[in-house]
Amino acid sequence: MSKTSLPPPENLPMRLTRDTVSEGFKKRVAELSGQNPDSCYQCGNCSSGCPLACEMNILPSRMMRLVQLGQEETVLESGTIWICASCFQCTVRCPRGIDIQSVMDALRQIALDLGTDHFGPDQVTPEQAATVPQPGLVSLYRKLST
Repeated sequence: MSKTSLPPPENLPMRLTRDTVSEGFKKRVAELSGQNPDSCYQCGNCSSGCPLACEMNILPSRMMRLVQLGQEETVLESGTIWICASCFQCTVRCPRGIDIQSVMDALRQIALDLGTDHFGPDQVTPEQAATVPQPGLVSLYRKLST
């Protein structure tokens, strides 16, 4: 990294204030997913096993930390929740038994309830479909069923 370049957005310092931390957001995620986000101790197994991590702007372990910190805006604006293929690899690898895929489903549901959506199956051209990993295409349709 050159001296003038900035670190990736997910590595920028975060200012935590009463205005930026939403305790209600973490509770809503826990309620919808049936998981306790605070159980995550940031081992990184979920991120290292994710087949689509290279396409995500925020890795799954970082998403869990942001949920723990109540960073609703950052989480819901991220493309990561839409890229997640719901393949359960993160869930299988979690030593704490957290169903991270259910957390991602809950995040998508919250975003959809707020009217936020990045893209849907009807917006993928045949040319794009030929290059997108199959789990990515499956997740496009899966999000419509949650």
